[in-house]
Amino acid sequence: MLIAGLLLLVSIVGSKASGRLGVPSLLLFLAVGMLAGTDGPGGIQFTNYAVAQGIGTLALAFILFQGGLSTSWGEVRPVLKRGLSLATLGVLLTTGLMGLFAHAVFQLPWLQALLLGAVVSSTDASAVFTVLKERRLGLKGDIAPLLELESGGNDPMAVFLTLGLTGLISDPGLSPLSIVPLFFQQMVLGGVIGYVLGRLSLWAINRLQLQFEGLYSVMTIALALIVFGAAAVVGGSGFLAVYIAGLILGNAAFIHKRSLQQFHDGLSWLMQIGMFLTLGLLVNPHELLPTAGLALACALFLVFVARPVSVFLSLGRSSMQPQDKGMVAWVGLRGAVPIVLATFPLLAGVPNATTLFNVVFFIVLTSVLLQGTTLSLVARLLGVREDLPVPTAYPITYLPTGHDKGRMTEVEVARGSQADGSRIVDLELPSKALVILIHRAGEFLVPKGATLLHSGDSLLVLAGQEELQEVRLKLGQPQLPHHR
Repeated sequence: MLIAGLLLLVSIVGSKASGRLGVPSLLLFLAVGMLAGTDGPGGIQFTNYAVAQGIGTLALAFILFQGGLSTSWGEVRPVLKRGLSLATLGVLLTTGLMGLFAHAVFQLPWLQALLLGAVVSSTDASAVFTVLKERRLGLKGDIAPLLELESGGNDPMAVFLTLGLTGLISDPGLSPLSIVPLFFQQMVLGGVIGYVLGRLSLWAINRLQLQFEGLYSVMTIALALIVFGAAAVVGGSGFLAVYIAGLILGNAAFIHKRSLQQFHDGLSWLMQIGMFLTLGLLVNPHELLPTAGLALACALFLVFVARPVSVFLSLGRSSMQPQDKGMVAWVGLRGAVPIVLATFPLLAGVPNATTLFNVVFFIVLTSVLLQGTTLSLVARLLGVREDLPVPTAYPITYLPTGHDKGRMTEVEVARGSQADGSRIVDLELPSKALVILIHRAGEFLVPKGATLLHSGDSLLVLAGQEELQEVRLKLGQPQLPHHR
């Protein structure tokens, strides 16, 4: 317990320092694990790949669940086709290109070369958005929601390809076509179970009146485990199921939503740190040196050839600008997912699996170090960077009960609008719309009917969707699209 607590604390302190050093915190988490391992001063002996795989799978399940909770359907719906193309066709193209390179340059057998490509084919949701948040990097247009959807949706495809190719290597008598039905089975069952259990989870959270608020956090943990486990037991993709379930919950109203989202955000960080520490403990730095040349060549090919080609081909029919596609290609960070996937061939006894694991680990280090430290520079060079708005920290929160359709939204008074220079009472706002607080020049004002509004004022409004549309109209803001 002491060692675990110290490692967590060092990782947290390291994440605070990572911003100043310009190094992604994920890299520091790995470094802490490696320093605590056999080759480091910590000297901790850890070689249990099965335990590492179990920890990684559990962590990924909760990370994807939180990713779904924090994803706005209204933002990702316009990029749904592009995201699905990247998550499926993009993964296939990356696998094929990496396999071709490893086979042609390093003479690896075809199936082993393709297995290497499959293991490193998915981008890591936690790696991508941790780095973006640390850099406070805003991206123009549809780039951010597209990356969010891709990184959350390409894990099931990578898992399927890894398991399928591992099975073909382990049993040479199997036909490559035999894994095709497995793909449809995993995707269909995972999608259906995720949707059905996501809806049932929403019903359960809103209908079961628990005695203590803290039990709702425990309940969502149980629901995420049930969704993932149920899909896996029947042969579906647990990763896809848990992401869809989180997406359904995140875009619906349920009791204690804000506090539960904050809880799962913290849980996601715990899972990320624990996963990277475990994987760092698993690797001995001296074992990476013999494969450094192969790994570096594969990493550079992945970053500069395989990823860009797969992105541009997957988005070939979209109307995105070339610089936007270029940014999507550069943000294809690899994180813990490839390392976790590399443990499957190890446990299956695939030839040269240890070498594959070390190569994958080296590729992840290179990706996070090279791409993670240059995101801001590349975004600026491509002209796609924008500053993230600093959200106003209101001294009030709203916890929906799950039975009403109201939501608390910040709306700004536009210059020249009907509200600019008018009293609140004169606006004749809908009776079911309540102005709770006004933020003006860094100060908070309690609104009254006679309060005079000015352009630039930010109003915290509690209202349903229809009433909010009318409020936005009177304050001179564009109408929001209706989402069911």
